[in-house]
Amino acid sequence: MALRIGFRTSPQNVDWRTLESAWAEAGRHDVFDSGWLNDHFSDPGQERGGRSFEALTTLAALAHLVPGKRVGHTVLAATFRHPSVLAKQAVTLDHLTGGRFTLGLGAGWHVGEHESFGIELPAIGERMGRFEAQVRVLKALFGDAAREQPGVTLEAPPYRLEGAVMEPGPLQPGGPPLWLGAQKPRGMRLTARLADGWNYAANLSGSVDGFRERHEALRRICADVGRDIGHITVSVQLIVPDDAGERRRAREAAEGYARAGAQEIMLTIPARSGADGVRRLASEVALPLRDALG
Repeated sequence: MALRIGFRTSPQNVDWRTLESAWAEAGRHDVFDSGWLNDHFSDPGQERGGRSFEALTTLAALAHLVPGKRVGHTVLAATFRHPSVLAKQAVTLDHLTGGRFTLGLGAGWHVGEHESFGIELPAIGERMGRFEAQVRVLKALFGDAAREQPGVTLEAPPYRLEGAVMEPGPLQPGGPPLWLGAQKPRGMRLTARLADGWNYAANLSGSVDGFRERHEALRRICADVGRDIGHITVSVQLIVPDDAGERRRAREAAEGYARAGAQEIMLTIPARSGADGVRRLASEVALPLRDALG
């Protein structure tokens, strides 16, 4: 599989015109195969507060600026939305983009953000249980049984479906590809069993060796559950600082991740760097990376 290169912006601490200009510029660069956002209600770099646009409505407004490119989030917080609502939103984006939407999902993590908005953030054990239940609900609503009566009935505590029929169905067979942001064993087992993709947050864990270790762990888990890891797209999100020397080092790191097995690299810049930042990302990181790896 040839390496795919995406751009990723953080829609925090930015005005709409600048965010829109960044995506419009990215749409002009063939080197980018995909475009991504994160999902926060405030600035994740602060304990509380900070400007941030809501992720799903933002993507719906920006997707037309990057025609032909896949779009998605790394990753939506499972704690923010009921899975049935999220399924409906995902199918709407699937239609809006002509089948270019990827549904990235994570368990949620930012404590201050949840407390500020009165959103429950359970302890990690319960949170992972809910995360798995969300994945099961999404898969059920994306499936063929949800297209006609009697619909889908499913017990996935704390969620329940009773004769759920969801029309229109997704454009992509089986629904938008579901990519999970999971770094620990329980989440990686869920990835191996039910996901279409796995996202490694290099900006959090920080090394190619760490990625190799997690990638190999996923390979072992897939073998244990009888799943071919080749059916799971492996991606890495990598922060690219707005400094010429740091951009060069980020490109070298991205090449290392690709050679270690990443099939898609999401190059992340702050949206406030605007169109100029995207041009620098394309010319100084994405194009040299493409030239190095083909």
